[in-house]
Amino acid sequence: MDSIILGQVLQYAGIAIEACLIVCVAQSARRGRLAPVGLYLACQLGASLGRAFALQIYGFKSPQYSYVYWTTDFLLVIAAFALVCFFFRRAFRNEEKMWRFARLLLSFVLVLVVGISGASFLRNFVLLDTRYIVEFSQNLYFTCLVLNTLLYILLVQMESTDEQLGLLVCGVGIQFAGPAATMALFHLTTGERFAAALNSVALPVCTLGMLVVWAYAIVRVRDKDKNKGLQVPRPEKAVLAEVTAD
Repeated sequence: MDSIILGQVLQYAGIAIEACLIVCVAQSARRGRLAPVGLYLACQLGASLGRAFALQIYGFKSPQYSYVYWTTDFLLVIAAFALVCFFFRRAFRNEEKMWRFARLLLSFVLVLVVGISGASFLRNFVLLDTRYIVEFSQNLYFTCLVLNTLLYILLVQMESTDEQLGLLVCGVGIQFAGPAATMALFHLTTGERFAAALNSVALPVCTLGMLVVWAYAIVRVRDKDKNKGLQVPRPEKAVLAEVTAD
């Protein structure tokens, strides 16, 4: 029960931070480049609110809450994969050949994950159970974690000057590591109590870690833009007057 309460506290803290970050992205001068991040945050916020509502109405052990949780988890993992694709596109925006190769790789990986999970589902189509949604989410979360790690290594090798992208990628790595590990444990133990309790705490902790890193990335770049804006060029007349005086 303590893990459930702690998970709820962390979840509500995450909701507050997500809402603040969405506002920051909307007000950012670079909101065009951050639009996919804002959309992912909106998906996170919607899922968190939906889960909190189902938890309050139906309770933690209710089948309704389980359906809401795993349905939103399925949607979130799709959004997460789309976000990783956006990161690859942003990283290779000046490298068209690299982007074409990355796009092919991402498409192949998605088809492979869907095929593996779909084959498992068809073998067990009589037993409609959330275990197969868990398996798909686990496979795609792990895939996202591997792709995100690969992207971070590429950014380091390329000596990318996009500091914000590096921080965003690091934040996603924190958020993906939790679901990939805890859902694997949940799946292997077929929903054992310890795995479920760990899942209820580890996921919001990793999400909070990601949100903190993202908040730093967004606010840091916004402050840099403001500082650049304060450095207003001096009027030509003033410069000419100084030269004349000398």
